Amino acid sequence: MSGVILLAGRVAALDDSGRTSAIAKQPVSGPQRLGPEGLATDEQADRRVHGGPEKAIHHYPAEHYPLWQDDLGPLPLLDRPGAFGENIAAAGFTERDVAVGDIFSLGTALLQVSQGRQPCWKLNHRFGLADMARRVQATGRTGWYYRVLRPGVVEPGDPLERIDRSEPEWTLHRLWTALYVERMNLDELRAIAELDFLAEGWRRHAARRVASGKVEDWSKRLEGSS
Repeated sequence: MSGVILLAGRVAALDDSGRTSAIAKQPVSGPQRLGPEGLATDEQADRRVHGGPEKAIHHYPAEHYPLWQDDLGPLPLLDRPGAFGENIAAAGFTERDVAVGDIFSLGTALLQVSQGRQPCWKLNHRFGLADMARRVQATGRTGWYYRVLRPGVVEPGDPLERIDRSEPEWTLHRLWTALYVERMNLDELRAIAELDFLAEGWRRHAARRVASGKVEDWSKRLEGSS
């Protein structure tokens, strides 16, 4: 398996939206300190919804890039890793074979899959497409987040190796199906609400949907404000 590309970004203006973001990640070189809230060189503009221990590192599969090129045509943004604001770009794993609770080694650090990504409106600005966040959600090509079980030092080219599994049947694809395709499958939602190693926010999300009997409105997250 080839080694990873590591990416980090600084908070900057998000085109002409009047907002700021650190979604424009760039490859980094040399050893990087990876702590409980991510790479020491990485930033997040809105800490209410980005970053934190349960979203310390975002991984986006390299396998998705050719699929997006087929869908969207030749966009320069898709010619290199970092288009989706990821911290780890790597091939070998996708949402169909990565499960909540999977533990990976990278350098001297240990990472654990905590949740999938819920795409937000900043992707629309990043790609110049008003519905890009909805496309990402609809395809299930979301990537995922890790929590850091053991801080350490990581470096571009380090192999990402899965070393343990707790809930192999609970792939990220299965979670995505329950939340965005079979949206009122109550048995699945109840199971998600009790799922060990899944980020607490996602478990509460599933429990609220069961309790309310309604699918929440995604428009603010996916479209933002004009």
